[in-house]
Amino acid sequence: MLVRDLKRLALIVGPIFFIVLISLTVWGTQPDSYLRGHVDSLLGKTSSSGSAAADDVDAPLDDPVSNSTAHAGNELTPANPLSGDIGNGTHHEIFSISTPDRKYFEIKFGDKKSFNPNVIPHPIHPDTWIMVSQAVNGPEKDPVPQSHVFNYEISCNAAFIDGKLQCLDLPNILPVSATSGENCKDDLVFLSFNVGPHDARVFYGPKTPYIVYGSNSAFTCFSQWIQDFRVLVDWGFELFTQEDFRVGKEMQRPGSYSLVEKNWFVFWDGDNQMYVHHDVVPSRKFAKLGVDGSVGKDLGPLAAETDNKCIARYFPKLPEKLESIHQATNSLRITMCKRADPACKPDDSNTFIFTIFQHKTFYDFHSEYDPYVMVFRQSAPFEMYGVSQKPFWIHGRKRINEKRTDMMYVTSMSWKMRGLKYHGYLDDTVILSFGVEDKTCGGIDVLAGDLLMGLGLCSTP
Repeated sequence: MLVRDLKRLALIVGPIFFIVLISLTVWGTQPDSYLRGHVDSLLGKTSSSGSAAADDVDAPLDDPVSNSTAHAGNELTPANPLSGDIGNGTHHEIFSISTPDRKYFEIKFGDKKSFNPNVIPHPIHPDTWIMVSQAVNGPEKDPVPQSHVFNYEISCNAAFIDGKLQCLDLPNILPVSATSGENCKDDLVFLSFNVGPHDARVFYGPKTPYIVYGSNSAFTCFSQWIQDFRVLVDWGFELFTQEDFRVGKEMQRPGSYSLVEKNWFVFWDGDNQMYVHHDVVPSRKFAKLGVDGSVGKDLGPLAAETDNKCIARYFPKLPEKLESIHQATNSLRITMCKRADPACKPDDSNTFIFTIFQHKTFYDFHSEYDPYVMVFRQSAPFEMYGVSQKPFWIHGRKRINEKRTDMMYVTSMSWKMRGLKYHGYLDDTVILSFGVEDKTCGGIDVLAGDLLMGLGLCSTP
């Protein structure tokens, strides 16, 4: 009896459910013009009316919570319809995919104050990340800021608790060895007394996690070192090789050094050969990196013809004073299609390296940083492929007044999901980590496709 009644009910309810489902699907689908507009905006094309397609599609949509994803071929379309211009269209705004208000989340190291945070997924534990940050040494307002010569990075395992990424236990000091050098003179002589690492970047390579940090140099006053991150934390058992930098090695550079070298990043080509990127302006400088820290010749000139045109077209134009451009983060590899797409097959035509550089301004004694994405090819000569046409704005960043905003310095990025390491796709999530006004640490999880929206292609006429 019960079975017969259920069959009758199914004959009545089934068609009604099917009609409702079809209606919702049709109403929830974006029009074709919306998809075409986003593809055209990436390619630098204009709409059929003659106006720039990006002018129509970069504005936020009305739905504040929708998170649909559009995709056409191997081109970028917005995964988060909130992503768009803010204010007078000077920035491309990005939104968190996990926080209720879509703003960035706070990163907490217990009651320990720190800055320049890094976040990578834990290799074993699910929904757990390893965090590293530069500890604030001494009073917050030190009348003699150079009086504290001992510097250290702190680390802990962390999880999302009460909307914040927080340490699960007390943070530990990373056992990074101090280095020595006798090349700091005159105004920089105080750096001769430095003990410990500065401004670390922690990130995954294709197989291994690394830490890059600043310390006293044998070649100049202060330069960049690299070490296998696994030997500094409770990582678990893995095999090590000579190429893994089990002890810190000073990375070198071709040509002359600056007295203080900062913000170098390493990258890997399609064959997982390792390179170090020294400068992005006034022209790119990068070289192959050896296991002893030595480097080959500067490869920048081989890509200079394309790079210089791209830099001239998309990089901010700088006055003589108070503004500059800095390399900021580590690098990641991305394939410009969706992991979920069975037709998406990585190769040199659709897979690239990307990093973030920042435009720094210093007016009225207040620093501000606007981040841009730079994408370059993963095979020699590694010429630039594209650059953000506008800096991105992290949702939650405040405007202090009509002229000032929060100082937010992006330091690192990582794929959010455990196991991805160096390579991801447009529908994978990136965690960006940054400092806020040198007082707190923050992070935002954003789909890679949203982060790369508005990319200006170097090959566009």
